[in-house]
Amino acid sequence: MNVRKPRLSIIALSILLGLNNSVFAQESTSAAEHGQNHEDAPERVQVTGSRIKRSSDSPSPVQDISLKDLNQKGVVSLGEILQELPSVGASLNGNGSAGTSHGSSSLNLRSLGENRSLILVNGHRWVNGAGTRGFRDFVDLNTIPKAIVKRVEVLQDGATAIYGADAIAGVMNIYTHDEYVGAEISTYYGETSHGDKETLNLDMLWGNDIGDANVLFSMSYSDSEPVYTQARELTAVPLNGLSSGTPEGLFREANLASVLDFEIPTLGITRNAGQDGSDLDSWRAATSGDTYNRYDNNYVVGPQELFSTYLQAIIPFDSTEMRVEALYNRRESDQQFSPVLSVVRGSRGFSIPNNPLVNPFGVEFSGSDFQHTSFITENDYRVNAQVVETLRFGVGLEGEVDLGDFWSWDAFLSVASNKGEFTSYNQLHLDKLALGLQACDASAFDVDVGSLAQGCVPINLFNPLSDEVIDYINFTGRDENEAKQLDFTANISGVLFELPAGEVALAAGIEYRREEGVDTPDSTINDAPLLNTYRTTSSSPRYGTDGSYNLKEAYVELAIPLLREVTMAEYLELSVATRYSDYSTFGSTTNSKAGIQYKPVQDVSLRATWAEGFRAPSILELYEGERFTFSAVIDPCSGNNSSVGCAGVPASYVQPDSNVQLRTGGNRLLQPETSENISYGIVYEPASIDGFSITLDWFDIEIDNSITTVGAQSILDTCANTGRACDSITRDGSGEILEIIDGPINLNSLKVAGVDSVIRYTDSFWQGDWDFSLTISKLSTYEETSVLSDGSTVVDDKLGQARSREAYPEWRSSFSTRYERGPMTLAYSLRHIGDTTETFQGEELHIRTTVYHNINAVYEFDEQWTWTVGVNNIGDKQPPTSRTNANINFDQNTYNAIGRFMYTKVSYRF
Repeated sequence: MNVRKPRLSIIALSILLGLNNSVFAQESTSAAEHGQNHEDAPERVQVTGSRIKRSSDSPSPVQDISLKDLNQKGVVSLGEILQELPSVGASLNGNGSAGTSHGSSSLNLRSLGENRSLILVNGHRWVNGAGTRGFRDFVDLNTIPKAIVKRVEVLQDGATAIYGADAIAGVMNIYTHDEYVGAEISTYYGETSHGDKETLNLDMLWGNDIGDANVLFSMSYSDSEPVYTQARELTAVPLNGLSSGTPEGLFREANLASVLDFEIPTLGITRNAGQDGSDLDSWRAATSGDTYNRYDNNYVVGPQELFSTYLQAIIPFDSTEMRVEALYNRRESDQQFSPVLSVVRGSRGFSIPNNPLVNPFGVEFSGSDFQHTSFITENDYRVNAQVVETLRFGVGLEGEVDLGDFWSWDAFLSVASNKGEFTSYNQLHLDKLALGLQACDASAFDVDVGSLAQGCVPINLFNPLSDEVIDYINFTGRDENEAKQLDFTANISGVLFELPAGEVALAAGIEYRREEGVDTPDSTINDAPLLNTYRTTSSSPRYGTDGSYNLKEAYVELAIPLLREVTMAEYLELSVATRYSDYSTFGSTTNSKAGIQYKPVQDVSLRATWAEGFRAPSILELYEGERFTFSAVIDPCSGNNSSVGCAGVPASYVQPDSNVQLRTGGNRLLQPETSENISYGIVYEPASIDGFSITLDWFDIEIDNSITTVGAQSILDTCANTGRACDSITRDGSGEILEIIDGPINLNSLKVAGVDSVIRYTDSFWQGDWDFSLTISKLSTYEETSVLSDGSTVVDDKLGQARSREAYPEWRSSFSTRYERGPMTLAYSLRHIGDTTETFQGEELHIRTTVYHNINAVYEFDEQWTWTVGVNNIGDKQPPTSRTNANINFDQNTYNAIGRFMYTKVSYRF
C-alpha cells in the first residue's frame, strides 16, 4: 500500500544528502511519524526535476522555499515573493498602468521570458492566464492563492524531457498543504509610510481527518489600494517631457488667420484657462509651454481584490489513494489612464461647420490643416477594469503494484479555465462626436446616421463640454477572453534490477494535453467607422482569437548507479531521460536529457546535466487576432532627418507624443523554439562543520529559432540607422508616426550563461536557533543574435544593460537570517539588484545598484495566538531613475516604487 508522506520529509532527506541548495531555512517532519516503514529499504522520495523516487541525490539543482519563508516576506501575493529570487528577471507585477500586466503576475526565470518557465502545482500543469487585449501564454501567479501553498521547489535547469514544453529556463513546482489537521484564521493589514497601498488580507485554513481520508478547505480574501504617480517624486512628472495639448485645447486651422488679429504659430491657438471661448479675445497664440501631464493620477501600483476558495481531499483505499482538488479564484483589478486625447483632425474625416451652435469663429474647420489637440478632461480618467475567474478541478489516483519490487504509479486528470471580462470606461464614441460637431445635422454626411442621432447634442469644442455632451459621446467597451486546459498524465516508477552499486530505477509515463483560447473583443470598437475615417471609438480595435491545439507525449527516465563506496567514489550515478511529443500544430519532436552525480568523498558532490528543450508556439503567438495598442517610444527622426532611414521626414518635425500606435497579431507559420542546456556544479557539506553547506552551479543555455517580436523601439532604431524595417512604419506628411507593425517570427537565437552560488549555515547559540543563507546569481552572458532583412546577423549584448521594462544586471543576490528562541522569531532579509547601463539618445547612463532591507518579528503567545509585525524596504528606497522607461521613469518590471511598507498579522489556531 502506498503510504502518504508529508512533503517536507523530502526536503529534510535532501539536505542530509547534500542535494538541496536552498537559500532559505526549511522545516522537516519525520516520515516515521506518519507510518513510513524504513525496515525493508531506504526511503525513496521524488523531487522536482525527476519522476523517479530515489534514495540518492539528483544531478539537478533544486531550491526549496519553506512555509516559514513564504510567511516571512510580509506580502499576500505569491508572485511578489517568487519574483524576488535572484534567478528571476524582470516580471509582470502590479506596477504601472499603460502596457503592463493588467493585473497579472508572472515569473521570468533566467530572464528568458515568462513563457519559457514552467509552473506546476503539486507536479501538474496550471492553466494559462487571462489578460487585457487577449489572454496570456504563461501562468498568472495571481490565480494561485498563497494561503494554500505549503512550500515551493525551484528547478534551475532545463526539464523538457521530464515535464514537456516550456521548461527551458526551469520549473517552479508549488505544493499545497496536505495531511493538514486543524484550523487557522489570519488577519493582515499593511500600508506604506506614505499612507497608501493599504492592504487587507483574510485567510482561513481548515483541515481534518474524516475516517482514513484527509479534507482541506481554504478561503482567502485580499484587497489592496493603489499608489498614484503624484504620490512619489520619482513618478510625478515624466522625464521624457509633458504632452502637447491642454484641457482648453490647441487648434490649428488655416482659415483662422482671417478672423484673428495676432500671428498664428505652427502650434495653433489655445484658450486662456477659465475664459469664455465664445469671446474671440479669450484666444491667444499657443506656445511650447501649453502642455499637459497625461501621467498625473495614473497608477504606480494598481489596486487589486482577490477572493479564492480551495477544496482538497486525499482518500485512501485498500491499495490506492485518490486525490481531488477544486479551486475557484476571482481577481478584480483596474488601471487608470489619462483622459482621452482628442483625435479630431481634418485628415480623419472630422470637421466643424460655420455654425454658432458649435463654432464661434465664423469659419469652417476642415481639411488636412485642421487639428485639435486636447485631453478631454470632462470625460474623466479612462479606466480599464478586469474580472478574472479561474476554475480548476483535478482528480488523481496513485498506488503501488508488486512487480517483484513495489512499483509506484499515478494518474491525474485536470480540467481548468481562466475567464476574463474586461471593461474600458470613459472612452469616446468618435462617430457620435463627429455628428455632434456638425450640430447633429445628419445632412452633413453622405450616409444614413441611423441610431447615432438618438440623443445627439451639439458639441462645442471651444468651451468645456457639458454633462449632456459627455453622456452622449461617452463609451464603455467590453471584451471577454478565456483560456482552457485539459491535461491527463499517467506515470509509473520503480526498480528494474540491482547492480553492485545499487538499484537501477525507471520512470515512464504518458501525457495528453489540450489547450484552447478564445478572445472576443467588443463589437462596437471593431466596427468600421461610419462618420469619420479613423475609428468608431477611441479604444484600439483588434480582431478576436479562436484557436486550439493538442499533444500526445510519452517519456522514459532511468537512474543508473555506477559506483558506490569505492576509492574516490562514494557514489556515482548516471541519469538519462527522453520524451517524444506529437503536436497537432507542427508535428513531432524528441528531446533528451542526461545527468551525472558524483561524490568522490562524503563531503563533496559534483553534478552535471545536459538537456535538450523546446517550446511550442502558443495559441496567442499562432492565432492572436490583429490588434492595435500603444507603445512609448523615442523617435530617432525627431529633429534629425540626416539618418539614412529618416530621409523624407521634414527637418522641422518634432515628435508630439511618446505613445504611438502599434499593430500586432499572430503567425500560424511559427515553428517551435529549441534549446540546449548545460549545467555543472559542486555541493560542499563538510562533516566537520555541522549545518554548513555551499553550492556552486554554472549554467549555459542556448535557444535557437526563438520566437520574438522585434519591438517598436528596435524597429524605429533599425530603420533610422540602417534603412531596414522602414516599411513597418507609417508616417503622415508632417513626419508624425501613425503606426508601427510588429508581430512574432522565428528570427533570433539567444545565449545565456552564468553561475549561482548558495551558502547556508544553521546553528544554535545565544539560547536560540540561527539560520543564515546567502544566494548570489552572476549573469556572465546574455546575447541575442538577430537576423536582419539582408540575411546578415547582429549580436545584441544585453549583459549589464537596462532596456524598456527589462534589466539584465550581472549580479543579483539575497541574504537572510532568522533567529528563533522560544515563542519569538526575529528575521532580517536583504535583496540586491546590481547596477546596469542604459542608452538614451546615444548617451550611456548609469543605473545604480539597489538594495532593499526588510525586518520581521513573530511572537507566539500560546498554541493559539500568533502576532507578526514587519517592515519591508525599511530605508524607503525608491527605484533608480531610468530615461528609457518613458513616462513612468523607472523599470516597473524590475523595481517597484512602493517604498517603506509596514504590516501586521494576527493568527488564531483552533
